Amino acid sequence: MTNATIKSAQRIFEVLEYFEDVKRPISLKEVAAKCDYPTSSAAALLKSMAMLGYLFYDSYNRTYMPTMRIAQMGRWLDAGLFGDSAILALVNFVHEELDELVSISTQSDLHAQYIHCLQTSKRLRFEVRPGDVRPLAISGIGRTLLSGHTDVEIARLLRRINAVCPPEEHFELKALMKIINGIRRNGYMFSKHIIVQDAGVIAALLPKRDFGRQLVLGVGGPVSRLEERQGEILACIREGIARFLP
Repeated sequence: MTNATIKSAQRIFEVLEYFEDVKRPISLKEVAAKCDYPTSSAAALLKSMAMLGYLFYDSYNRTYMPTMRIAQMGRWLDAGLFGDSAILALVNFVHEELDELVSISTQSDLHAQYIHCLQTSKRLRFEVRPGDVRPLAISGIGRTLLSGHTDVEIARLLRRINAVCPPEEHFELKALMKIINGIRRNGYMFSKHIIVQDAGVIAALLPKRDFGRQLVLGVGGPVSRLEERQGEILACIREGIARFLP
């Protein structure tokens, strides 16, 4: 695979993610400026995506929009990742009850990755987006995901993390296992000030879904607010799991 091929693939996803951000038609000039592409390269990319049926070109306004083909491609993920929308119903329930940042995360190789988020309406908040990743061995959602692995699997993953990840993501096995065993015993993880100062997350491991994907439900926000509402948050999470994932 050449560098040019990788760069072209990267640009396709950058354009699609930009549509996700702005949620409106965009012009060639806007794509070139926002993504810092040469105008000729941006024109060729958008034209190719339109010819393949992924974008619609409005010749009157000279703008592009994704077609329904894009929307339909990911429909199976709701069932594949979330299990007949039960997980989405759980997230909506917890979000409506608490009005805090509620997220679903899963493991992506040596990291934890957010795959679904509902943000709080409160002014004091911390931004998290689907696709964002966190270190597996030091983040709250990462450690909660690890708690679903066997001790042998955790040791193997940690060896890989300490071998290939940046030093700030490394951890010592004995100390990690002490934390993991606490998560297993308590049924949740309360992570404070680890990734972002003053930010925290109360995370719980969910029953495995289809394809063997392990998912974590997280309620995040300022540590002081989570501490004040800890009992309420845990009760809500447990009620939601019992109701939607019996």
